Amino acid sequence: MAMQGTQEEDLRAIVLQLRETILHQKETIEHQKETIRELTSKLSRCESVSESADRNSPATWRKEYGKGAAKDTMGDLPRDPGQVIDHLSRTMQSLKDRLENLELQLRSNVSFAALPHDLREMLQKRLGDLERQLLSKVAELEDEKSLLHNETAAHRHQTETALNALLERVNELEKGHSAFKSPDDFKVSLPLRTNYLYGRIKKTLPELYAFTICLWLKSSASPGIGTPFSYAVSGQPNEIVLIEWGNNPIELLINDKVAQLPLFIGDGKWHHICITWTTRDGMWEAFQDGEKLGSGDNLAPWHPIKSGGIIILGQEQDTVGGRFDATQAFVGEMSQFNIWDRILKAEEIMNIANCSTNMPGNIIPWVDNNVDVFGGATKWPWESCEQRLLNL
Repeated sequence: MAMQGTQEEDLRAIVLQLRETILHQKETIEHQKETIRELTSKLSRCESVSESADRNSPATWRKEYGKGAAKDTMGDLPRDPGQVIDHLSRTMQSLKDRLENLELQLRSNVSFAALPHDLREMLQKRLGDLERQLLSKVAELEDEKSLLHNETAAHRHQTETALNALLERVNELEKGHSAFKSPDDFKVSLPLRTNYLYGRIKKTLPELYAFTICLWLKSSASPGIGTPFSYAVSGQPNEIVLIEWGNNPIELLINDKVAQLPLFIGDGKWHHICITWTTRDGMWEAFQDGEKLGSGDNLAPWHPIKSGGIIILGQEQDTVGGRFDATQAFVGEMSQFNIWDRILKAEEIMNIANCSTNMPGNIIPWVDNNVDVFGGATKWPWESCEQRLLNL
């Protein structure tokens, strides 16, 4: 009788242990299900953000994406989905191990043969039910893990597709139209006074002892049209600059030396501008619409123009290729920016201005594949030279 009482106490302890184990496993499974639901909710919010991003303007996306911000597309999830899936796998393995350990403990503590038949069947049935419940939950978690993988991959693919589409659209806007009638039949448009709209000439300058720079431009910005072009080299950001800043007259800077030019071009009409300069005595000339309006000397005399710098359209450079100031930016349109390594004759300049000749620069010619645009600046087809003359 004492032996039977001891076995009954052991069985009660085992049953209590089984009951506590089942309750603990249920709590663990419910916790994992709650984690899955939380992840699903977070993924849904991320998808909503991705869908709303499709309705945003390209400029806004570019601002956020172009900063290089390596943001996690999963938003504010409490942890990485891969970590959660690994945690679920470890939990499932732990449940299996606990079930096996419980069965081993039961077999080591109690001899099934010594137990009454009905009690053995009851324990085996309870163990079988417990195993089936755990296997069912394991299968559910495996399915949810697979679903989580698929939803995460789909969400990331959708986000990357949307961002790639927006970036392609921004690139198209930056490049503008490329189907021009001829390689030089285009203009660059810089419609806003910002520090990020600009054009860049791909070619650089050799060392120069004289030059002629000509271009067509149109602007009605005030005060001052800004900086139509600038050439910066290492150690000297103001190697060559044409600028009309604030209420000051339009100025030509060479090696940071300044000459004021008698040009008046801020009336919103197309004007043809040419500037010549030679290192000999620093002599310069200024032409507007084919006519010579001014000349002078002692502008950086005996200073050769340095080679290897960067030519920027629409911005004044404080460092080579950068550090633009919005207050000095050019606002308007320009075309036919050409540079020669000699002083053009007055007749040649007149012929270019009145459209009787087309003479590309022998150092920097105005061609589509030599001009890149950035920040929302665009390239557009340009009206014929005769139409431009009608607008003078």
